[in-house]
Amino acid sequence: IEARDENGQTPLILAARGGHEAVVQQLLAKGADIEARGKNGRTPLSWAARGGHEAVVQQLLAKGANIEARDK
Repeated sequence: IEARDENGQTPLILAARGGHEAVVQQLLAKGADIEARGKNGRTPLSWAARGGHEAVVQQLLAKGANIEARDK
């Protein structure tokens, strides 16, 4: 669940980045790290917001994503 690709992105980052609500929900239910960062320093919340995936943003915030987190 915390495997990383060549860019350091976890399944949750990729799901949030793509706006895949059901996958995000499943990963969060399994305990995925909501604050994981890829090599570029972005969190799942950052990716979802940048992609305009409002439902995913709401999911992440409801599960405790840090709204104050900054990209590195």
